[in-house]
Amino acid sequence: MPDFRAMVNDSSPQSRQERIVTTLVEAFSELMEADPDAFRTKFRKMAADPFAFYRGGACLFYADVAGFEDPWADERTSRVWIQGDLHAENFGTYMDAQGVLIFDVNDFDEAYLGHFTWDVSRFVASVALLGRRKALSDDDIDGLVAVYVRAYIDQVRRFAEHSGDEAFSLRLDTTEGAIHQVLLRSRMHSRVALLDSMTRVEHYERRFRDEAGVRRLGEEEHAAVCAAFDAYRSTIPDDKRFRSIAYRVKDVVGKAGFGIGSAGLPAYNVLIEGYSEALDNDVVLSMKQGNVAAPSRVVRDPRIKDYFLHHGHRTAVSQRALQAHSDPLLGHTELNGTGFVVSELSPYSADLDWSNLTEPEEIAPVLAYLGRATAKAHCVSDRDSDQTLVTVQTEEAIINVLDGREEEFVAWNTAFARDYAEQARVDQSLFVDAFRNNAIPGVRSTARATRT
Repeated sequence: MPDFRAMVNDSSPQSRQERIVTTLVEAFSELMEADPDAFRTKFRKMAADPFAFYRGGACLFYADVAGFEDPWADERTSRVWIQGDLHAENFGTYMDAQGVLIFDVNDFDEAYLGHFTWDVSRFVASVALLGRRKALSDDDIDGLVAVYVRAYIDQVRRFAEHSGDEAFSLRLDTTEGAIHQVLLRSRMHSRVALLDSMTRVEHYERRFRDEAGVRRLGEEEHAAVCAAFDAYRSTIPDDKRFRSIAYRVKDVVGKAGFGIGSAGLPAYNVLIEGYSEALDNDVVLSMKQGNVAAPSRVVRDPRIKDYFLHHGHRTAVSQRALQAHSDPLLGHTELNGTGFVVSELSPYSADLDWSNLTEPEEIAPVLAYLGRATAKAHCVSDRDSDQTLVTVQTEEAIINVLDGREEEFVAWNTAFARDYAEQARVDQSLFVDAFRNNAIPGVRSTARATRT
């Protein structure tokens, strides 16, 4: 097996640190300049531990793996829709367009086209980091990685050999254990509870609460956002479009305070009428600026880049390509010449709590489900997906390169997980040292900036 860490760590610690800083600055310089406070917060969160650093550093991951030889990549398998930032905490529940609660990939900000192995490898390295955080042995971590990869291979093969693959999903009636419990928990959520947490009723009408992270808009900005929202409606597939009353705007606010991945991205929450005039049917939509997908920084194919109108369009198209029966409110728009993605803030969203999973025998069944969910994302798209970039059967292309070499693929990913997770631990230390000593331009500490 190749020594992946040797491929990355072929220079001095100083050179590696400079590469980390340069990669982060190249990826985020514009957003850093626009909102340095948000990036100080992002970087402090990344500094917490190696897993947090890995989560926030997808750009570094792709800068590294783009230079690795990939024996599984051919003309077809290097042009697959990928989630782009697949790690252990990017799965959760949602309610699909048919009203079914699903556990699946739930973040598409970094989605793009690339090697199918990039999703698998990024995920298994996160498993190794998570396992180390739980003090699992190397042998146990290797075994867990193998569970995930074998489940992925098995599900891709099922898709290749059986029709009706779009019917597969992780639902209440197809899951057990921890994943089933997450779905049950999401079932207890309600639209009214979400609305009451974000809005108030005043004079028989809902409005957003004025609270931390919420910004009231001036007249000009409000009009521009409403115009962008009106344009978004035409990007919804015809058979998913509701009656006009559903899209009546009740209130709009600016929004801040997103997680590690979305730092610095302008966003708005839009409150609309929803499915009826009853107040408990109001719907909250997120209108967030699309970010530059991390894989797009290393995929140089102009046919892919030129396909998308903007990053909001790319995010919406990618989600439909990766998720069967996607959000009927999913769409995109432009605001001041910049692309935004629009989607519902689902009341039925629930994440898997990894803190409750401590032993390998508890974690293994979960990883088997996640391997199958990853295969589904690669092989099953929404029937309303309007993409034409991938016209081959992805499952057939992947099985063609894996057939007869399944255990080799397992071993290859096990080696990657072990080596790259160890490198991520070293990188996190180098990053913390650079950040705390103000070596990352644009995000110096407030105290240092005041003194200078």
